[in-house]
Amino acid sequence: QVQIVESGGGLVQAGGSLRLSCAASGSTFSIRHISWIRQTPEKQRDELVAGIDSEGTTNYVDSVKGRFTISRDNAKNTVYLQMNSLKPEDTAHYYCRVSTRLGTYYWGQGTQVTVSS
Repeated sequence: QVQIVESGGGLVQAGGSLRLSCAASGSTFSIRHISWIRQTPEKQRDELVAGIDSEGTTNYVDSVKGRFTISRDNAKNTVYLQMNSLKPEDTAHYYCRVSTRLGTYYWGQGTQVTVSS
């Protein structure tokens, strides 16, 4: 199993920055891909914001390209999401999701990001 702890959310003004952290522990050798997914009550859907695989290949949703950067520190088993030029529409609950080579998924408890206009 994989345990996940997220941190780094908060309240920031539009144009500001935040860095989210996703620390994994347990069977980290099985991790294939790590994603940040956000959910808003209004949209009631999950949006995959950014992801990174075990080789370091990244992907982003179009709305955050050029503003968000996902990276990983393999020694610390931690993935980061650097969010710059934040907009009110980035307000959401952000979850870290880990997928393993066994086809299983693990989710963290999430962290709230609120961007004021």
